[in-house]
Amino acid sequence: MERENLWTTYTDEQLEALERFACDYRQYLDHGKTERECVAESVALAEAAGFRNLKPLIDRGEPLKAGDRVYFNWMEKSLVLFIVGEKSLQEGMTILGAHIDSPRIDVKQNPLYEEAGMAYLDTHYYGYIKKYQWVARNLALHGVVSLKGGRSVTVRIGEEENDPVLVITDLLPHIADDQLKKPAEKVVEGEDLDILIAHRPLKGAQKEAVRAAILELLKREYGIEEADLISAELEAVPAGPSRDAGLDRSMIAAYGHDDRVCAYPSLRAMLDWSGTPARTLCCILTDKEEIGSYGATGMHAVFFENAVAELYQLTEGFSELGLRRALSNSRMLSSDVSSAFDPLYPSVFEKKNTAFLGNGVCFSKYTGSGGKGGSSDANSEFVAEIREIMDGAGVRYQFSEIGRVDVGGGGTIAHLCARYGMNVIDAGVPVLSMHAPTEIISKADLFEVYRCYRAFLGA
Repeated sequence: MERENLWTTYTDEQLEALERFACDYRQYLDHGKTERECVAESVALAEAAGFRNLKPLIDRGEPLKAGDRVYFNWMEKSLVLFIVGEKSLQEGMTILGAHIDSPRIDVKQNPLYEEAGMAYLDTHYYGYIKKYQWVARNLALHGVVSLKGGRSVTVRIGEEENDPVLVITDLLPHIADDQLKKPAEKVVEGEDLDILIAHRPLKGAQKEAVRAAILELLKREYGIEEADLISAELEAVPAGPSRDAGLDRSMIAAYGHDDRVCAYPSLRAMLDWSGTPARTLCCILTDKEEIGSYGATGMHAVFFENAVAELYQLTEGFSELGLRRALSNSRMLSSDVSSAFDPLYPSVFEKKNTAFLGNGVCFSKYTGSGGKGGSSDANSEFVAEIREIMDGAGVRYQFSEIGRVDVGGGGTIAHLCARYGMNVIDAGVPVLSMHAPTEIISKADLFEVYRCYRAFLGA
């Protein structure tokens, strides 16, 4: 199939719109490095666009009508937005679904210790990472510490110019001969990803004086006791803002493109929608995809199904059969990234079925691994429908797989929504260095995936 680089096809007006969209996306990235921050940022944008919190409407039993715009905030970690359509929910919804969690380093529940006059936070990495990529680099600490009595303390350290940063140390090469002989997955072990946070002792302390100094600082600056760390959710992420990449500024280098590069265009496609749609429109921003979508805020949970049920109650009056029909008659783009062809590592790709930077939104009929294991595998009729929508809107697209058949693979939330019987296909942006602390995407692909999601919602 012939490929055409997007940059040669855009008009001057489209290029200006592309740069504005990329700038907006970078702000979203910089404000949302965790799933909680993404939800907070998304809610602020949604409310500015006229969306209302569904929960108070549920509590009051306030009916909804066609054209109403509402959101369902689940545990501050997952978010569902709806624009109520003219048709009955039983006829199905048009859905965009992305995840807002990214690989990172999580702080354990009993983290603080001192060794050799230095204080550390013990950690457990989150998601599929190359552990060696996370050492000897500036890290920021984001999250919340929940206190007894219902109060929470927000933590965001390492992002401002005058903030301190944190670091995971590594061996100097002069004494690392044994380390460098290990396979890459063993060069840095999981238990060695502890974060160095201090080495200045508390004056007058008799033992573990550095640890004592940190506890005194936490009490003074944040009102936190050591026991409060048990109920904390603290995430170490790369410090610093996203950046334009390339001498031509055609790319964006940032932490968390997977999968906020699909989440933000999905959100914007909803927020930018005007008027009343025929079918109800929906956007899902979900947590926990990087660890299998398990837990109360992942797609294995039923928060999405519950949100649709609540919407059904306020529009038509709840019906179990109607809910099942609403879900099975829906169609969905599982908005998730794919790997981009990297000419430095060509042997792991099959070029005919690989996504390339600058060639547009990439659709994956199936994901999975080892013989399509764990994929939903969209049917050919739905693929043909998607082609017709994209061609009609002039959206440039490509079809891709993550790598050679027996090399690897990956998963998305597609199969978890396909279990309702709805048509689902993965549609996202190709990414270089996926799951690394710094990932690379093309601004052209970012803009085109937004155009794709707009076209899908309008079809």
